[in-house]
Amino acid sequence: MSTATTSNSPGKWVVLPHYAFAALAFVALSILLLFSTDAFGGHYFHPKLLTLTHVAVLGWATMLIFGALYQLLPVVLECKLYSEKLATIAFGFLGAGTILLAWCFWHFELGWPMHVAACSLVISFILFNINVIQTARLAPKWTIESDFIVTSAIWLLVTGIVGLIMVLNFTIAFLPVEHTHYLKLHAHIGMAGWFLLLIIGVGSKLIPMFLLAHAESTKKLNWSYNLINAGLVFFIFDHLFFHTALVPVYAGLVVAGIVLFMLFIYETSKTRQRHDVDLGMKQTFVALALLVVPIVLVFIVSSKVALPQQLLSAVYLVYGISVFLGFISAIILGQTFKTLPFIVWMHAYEDHVGKFKTPLPKDLYNHTLQRLQNYSYLVGYVLLVTGVLLHNQQIILAGAIGFTITSLLYTANVFQLLMHKVQELKPFSYGNASV
Repeated sequence: MSTATTSNSPGKWVVLPHYAFAALAFVALSILLLFSTDAFGGHYFHPKLLTLTHVAVLGWATMLIFGALYQLLPVVLECKLYSEKLATIAFGFLGAGTILLAWCFWHFELGWPMHVAACSLVISFILFNINVIQTARLAPKWTIESDFIVTSAIWLLVTGIVGLIMVLNFTIAFLPVEHTHYLKLHAHIGMAGWFLLLIIGVGSKLIPMFLLAHAESTKKLNWSYNLINAGLVFFIFDHLFFHTALVPVYAGLVVAGIVLFMLFIYETSKTRQRHDVDLGMKQTFVALALLVVPIVLVFIVSSKVALPQQLLSAVYLVYGISVFLGFISAIILGQTFKTLPFIVWMHAYEDHVGKFKTPLPKDLYNHTLQRLQNYSYLVGYVLLVTGVLLHNQQIILAGAIGFTITSLLYTANVFQLLMHKVQELKPFSYGNASV
């Protein structure tokens, strides 16, 4: 990450509040999960489940991604962030909209407060799009990573607009089909368009960088980009207008794009010069392994397999859990401690490099807490999925406790980083000091 110098990087007060908000949102999500075990026994369209989903998606994942991207865009695109002011304003709208929307879903308040929340979120997404697109335009060269990141931002805005339309439909019923029909559209645009494209775009740059590996060709990434977007566009048109039985085919296109990304990472990793894998990268590889679960389940939920209603509802819930609390949360837990320590270190010590003995980024946080966090996360995830499939509230509660422990360990480590103070540094001595 040598290109992430202060000449290109935004101020720390643009980036770090996103990490703080996301960590606290993760704690809030875990606590809400403790009080929502009864909601996992029925349909996914439940006020508590909607609350959990949107806290996970907006307050936890999207908030952290916004902050990380403001720091990483200068690395990936090799240029300055277009506007720090837009980033700060977008943070305010995203934070306020997330809190208000969570309150509305928890109490199932469908009036003007929810309208305000949805509008706040869409404004945030518009500002984010302006910042990302304008930053990409400043880049010295356009790459496949640029395609992934810019396109994911556009899909995020589409997701938000669909959500706003659904919120308006709660009070002014104008959509021609039942609400859950558009909820599936809203969810899949967000999952495949926003999260998946964004993670592939950033991951294809950062994972080789952290492994000290190099990619000989981006051909697989090009095909991955085309297949995922084609599958998503076909799905949207079919879901809205045609209602054919081809949805598993569109899912297959998206899955093929994921497989090509995995092959790209595998082939690139064979050239790596760093063979010791730290806890952050181990957790990242766990996240990639967990991606197998939604890949399998997407064909079940899209093919209208004749299953008992109770089992089908459980499969839908596990599908959502495997995406938001599985793959996405796992990769955040891993990559936070690959990116945030460097961000804190850079703003604290970069001007002292070569003049004083400075700590390394890995010295700024607690590795024992990170190890315990990774263990408790995996236990919590397995228990939660098992409890949902078995319709057992005690096992679901145990999984929720695992996630709560994970969130507290994670947040303690994040705030240790955020509150880091520059140590008293010893200068380097050159030559013989007595001469």
